[in-house]
Amino acid sequence: MKLSSKIVLIPVFAGILLSACSEQKVNQADAYFERGQYELAAQTYSENLKSNPGDVKMIYNRGRAFQEMGNLEQAQADFEKAFEIEPNNTQVLLSLAAIQLEQKNFASALLYATKAEEIAGAPAMASYLKGRSLHGLGMPEDALKAYGTAIQLDKEFGQAYFTRGMLKVALERKKQACEDFQLATSLEYPGAKDALAKYCKR
Repeated sequence: MKLSSKIVLIPVFAGILLSACSEQKVNQADAYFERGQYELAAQTYSENLKSNPGDVKMIYNRGRAFQEMGNLEQAQADFEKAFEIEPNNTQVLLSLAAIQLEQKNFASALLYATKAEEIAGAPAMASYLKGRSLHGLGMPEDALKAYGTAIQLDKEFGQAYFTRGMLKVALERKKQACEDFQLATSLEYPGAKDALAKYCKR
């Protein structure tokens, strides 16, 4: 049995920024980001950070801009710097987990996702990223439990249903997989309808 960890991870933080200060220059950086002008956003955040180098929101948001540009090394550096300042910032932890997953550093991703999950009020995404990390490490049963936790926290988490379904296919649990694909399809998750047709033909 071969477990595939190559499930497409739709960007979990697409468009997400930490709320920044109300200063006009910071808002301009956010506006650049929202328009998809990530290079200008990163430049503007960098300029603003010269006068306020410890601003976690700006550091994180610059990291998000770097991430959108595909510059994972600089993005990770900013996320790690934000983590050093605010080690219990859930959004920072989730971004660190996600970027480690992008680089297939599953053990590191698991550490960040688990820490995020342990914070009171953590979103379902923390458990989902924990599941992805465990999946990548070849621990399918633990991954299934983590995906299940994510779904318990958010019943409309289409990505979690789909990913869990794909793992169940690899584990040859077709009936359970099809139930997950059906739920993901009802939530209009991309690829779920195709998976339902491919694996669940009568």
